[in-house]
Amino acid sequence: MTDPLANIRCFLLDMDGTFYLGENLLEGALRFINVITAQGRDYVFLTNNSSKDRSQYVQKIRRLGLDIHADKIFTSGEATALYLQERHPGARLYVVGTPSLEEEFRLHGFSLADKDPDLVVLGFDTTLTYQKLWKLCDFVRAGFPYIATHPDFNCPTPTGFMPDTGAMIAFVKASTGREPDQVIGKPNRTIIDELSRKLRLPISQLAMIGDRLYTDIALGQTTGITTILVLSGETSLEDVQKSPFRPTCIFKHLGEVANHLAKLAFVRPGGDENEKAC
Repeated sequence: MTDPLANIRCFLLDMDGTFYLGENLLEGALRFINVITAQGRDYVFLTNNSSKDRSQYVQKIRRLGLDIHADKIFTSGEATALYLQERHPGARLYVVGTPSLEEEFRLHGFSLADKDPDLVVLGFDTTLTYQKLWKLCDFVRAGFPYIATHPDFNCPTPTGFMPDTGAMIAFVKASTGREPDQVIGKPNRTIIDELSRKLRLPISQLAMIGDRLYTDIALGQTTGITTILVLSGETSLEDVQKSPFRPTCIFKHLGEVANHLAKLAFVRPGGDENEKAC
């Protein structure tokens, strides 16, 4: 039987709990990057967090010891901008989000509007005010198309959790009775479709590595993507046994994934077999 990771060309990496925890790299993180790079495979950091832009993640990951560029980061904010760019190019958006998220939409050709928008977008807004939520509810109640960047209820912090976009979605529903017309981020298929299109790779050649069953691993059910659970974050083996979301593979941490891949010969589809990386 062929190993499910043998033909993966690009690994999609969750960050907090998978690659790092707070300000520390997790075990085997850099070895994982070295192994897949030696094998001719690629990687992209994939995050639901739409409050930050790519440059902020690049700065942190470089600080932790891996020199990367912005093209290695893909956020739900960028995925939302690409999704809307294909369907509503140049639209006027009312965005509930940080200045970084607002700039993401501007870079994709959108204008921001407080009055008569074409669509409204809800992101993870750490600059949230009551006035913003009130205006958003007015627009949603009036029937404007309503998009959310991702569904996470909480965002992990070094001291616990902070309310995330999912909590804001619940607030808006309580006030208006409406759910978003489209939610982009994990575990929804849209974020993977947009990244697959950007990378010009089919989903069958991608694999998601993460520590959360209900976002990272749930992508296996919504998209059919290969999923790898690492136990370096919030999930234990006991959690897996109780969950409806089952990963393709389970490893303790990225170091174990690296050790496994080092034993495999990567066959690039349509190309030659690469030497095993050791």
